[in-house]
Amino acid sequence: MIYHLETYGCEMNKAESAAMEQVLREHGWTRGEEDSADLIILNTCTVRTTAENRAWNRISQLSARKQQRHFALAVVGCMAEQHKDAIRKKAPGVDYVLGTFQKQSFGLMLDALAQGKHYDVFEETPVYVFGTTHHEPGSFRSFVPIMHGCNNFCSYCIVPYVRGREVSRNPVDILAEIDRLEDVGVREVTLLGQNVNSYHWKGKEGELDFPGLLRLIATHLRERHGTRSRPEYHADAKGNDLREGIGWIRFLTSHPKDLSDELIKVLSEEPLFCRHLHLCAQSGSNEVLRRMNRKYTREYYLSLVDKLRLALPDLTLSSDILVGFPGETEEDLEQTLDLMRRVGFIYSFMYHFNVRQGTPAASMPDKVPEKIKKQRLARVIELQKELTRAHMRTRIGQTDEVLIEGMSRRSRKEVLARTQRDEMVVFPADASRIGQFARVRLTGISGNTFRGEEV
Repeated sequence: MIYHLETYGCEMNKAESAAMEQVLREHGWTRGEEDSADLIILNTCTVRTTAENRAWNRISQLSARKQQRHFALAVVGCMAEQHKDAIRKKAPGVDYVLGTFQKQSFGLMLDALAQGKHYDVFEETPVYVFGTTHHEPGSFRSFVPIMHGCNNFCSYCIVPYVRGREVSRNPVDILAEIDRLEDVGVREVTLLGQNVNSYHWKGKEGELDFPGLLRLIATHLRERHGTRSRPEYHADAKGNDLREGIGWIRFLTSHPKDLSDELIKVLSEEPLFCRHLHLCAQSGSNEVLRRMNRKYTREYYLSLVDKLRLALPDLTLSSDILVGFPGETEEDLEQTLDLMRRVGFIYSFMYHFNVRQGTPAASMPDKVPEKIKKQRLARVIELQKELTRAHMRTRIGQTDEVLIEGMSRRSRKEVLARTQRDEMVVFPADASRIGQFARVRLTGISGNTFRGEEV
């Protein structure tokens, strides 16, 4: 049996797709192209209108293609959770609609399909179950979900309604998955959660918060490697990386209100964790932040950045910026632009407000006209381009460690790599180096990518 899987949305969706693929392999399925698949799976997102519209378009396309040949079509993930009834009503070509809390049904569905039968999906108790693995075979980078769901209820966000309340993963399982990943050659791990900073585990061994989890992981890997600290970069005469095992750990996504002094302390003391943080600001206006229910002020956010920069002078920051929120004024926008300048984000995910039915913001008055939202977004994008260029100019001549991710799209004689500060670099090397660490001097700029030379 052949499957074809498409993933929309965030890194958590990508991790969950990898977990689904593990289940598919265990049930004897083989990955293939859309035209030959017995089962096509759309793992959907409903956070943005654009992602939702793309999924609806694919559902429509695939439903039409079912008239030419037989295959099963399954829609899973957040959009399936949010719009179960609408999908079943508007798209009869969809055979299965599995929300975020129907993990057990997935394996049962596969068994039924293999037997040529239809499986009637049942509603499961809404408790999230973490997958056994979230790794793409052969990949040197991997995601490790550590928590799921969100308790924040930002007024514009649908995530708490489709992902449910926060559930933290057993640290024993987290360490076991990290060990499995290291055993198959993974070099970089990203810890995932809708809000990783609010990780909290309470078990028979006691309680553990997010800074405690990071210390536990760092200590565990040191003991596993038999070292007292993160192994330093070490290469042979040809530049081949001689260090083994996981060298870097990142985490996504951080809510400012839960980023503690203890977490900053851990990051400053443990070089295992990359010197980059995605810290979602959303707005620089206190009034807008209040209506968003973000639970912090611009003053708090800026003071947090000051603490981070004092403890970690080489840290880079990125962010999410939302413009055109109901009631946003020109003054509010100027405060957002001012916050961006003060922080100097190296990049941002920038978008304008779009209504998510079921959230408090959907019924808020004083909607900003579409034309003005787009104009404001254009100003934010232009400023971010300036900030990115300014940051890149300061880095020319510096040397940094990178993880080589693939070949350059422009030249087969160059590789594309990423610094621990989440910057992209191209430099001369061959394909055998992919998945290895290297040390590179940044020598120039090409668009949003550095040019470099290996040291």
